[in-house]
Amino acid sequence: MARLADDITSGKIAPGSRLPTEQELIAATGVSRTVVREAVAVLRAEGLVETRQGVGAFVVRDVQRRPFRIDPDELRSIAEVVKVMELRTGVEVEAASLAAERASVGSRRRIASALSAIDAALARGESAIDEDFAFHQAIAAATENPHFMRFLEFLGRFLIPRQSVRIGLKSGKELRSYLERIQTEHRAIATAIEGADVSGARRAMRRHLLGSRQRYQRLAEQSGRTANLPIRAEERV
Repeated sequence: MARLADDITSGKIAPGSRLPTEQELIAATGVSRTVVREAVAVLRAEGLVETRQGVGAFVVRDVQRRPFRIDPDELRSIAEVVKVMELRTGVEVEAASLAAERASVGSRRRIASALSAIDAALARGESAIDEDFAFHQAIAAATENPHFMRFLEFLGRFLIPRQSVRIGLKSGKELRSYLERIQTEHRAIATAIEGADVSGARRAMRRHLLGSRQRYQRLAEQSGRTANLPIRAEERV
């Protein structure tokens, strides 16, 4: 069925065209009716086809307008996770600079509060995954551009690779040191935003995210994996 999706996105199957019937797809692919129906459901979820009651499935008129998505099941290697982290960098570096330029008094307070929440979680011996996410959301909200917030909400758990990073840490002391280093970087970002330092906020966020990517790759490699080896579901971001 991946070939069917490729045929749609490449234009080999023209927009508005009716897909082959279930029977035709079964005959062409040799798979069961259940598999065919599940595949059509996936194509519909990806915005590639639309179904019409009693008529069949049709390729959407504007394939290029299908919704953007990242499938967690496709993040099967360190290299694929890093690609999402690169996307995150492009968005959040700009978000930090806009936050420094536009943040209101209330926005700055929310960023400071999120930073304090991370400190409190670390003091309790926790990894502060939720608090970390909230800190980045507060920065996105401070841009006064709702699209930044929505994009970060979409990425969700792809943002914080703590669960994956932990695979390379041999002791609680190592994890604690890692988390404290991350928090130091967070403080640099918050300080730049508080001081309306646009270029400083951009540099601090880039340093933080680039450092996270590098640490992630290094720790993963230390655990015996290479960039293209698969990672288990429980180790993904």
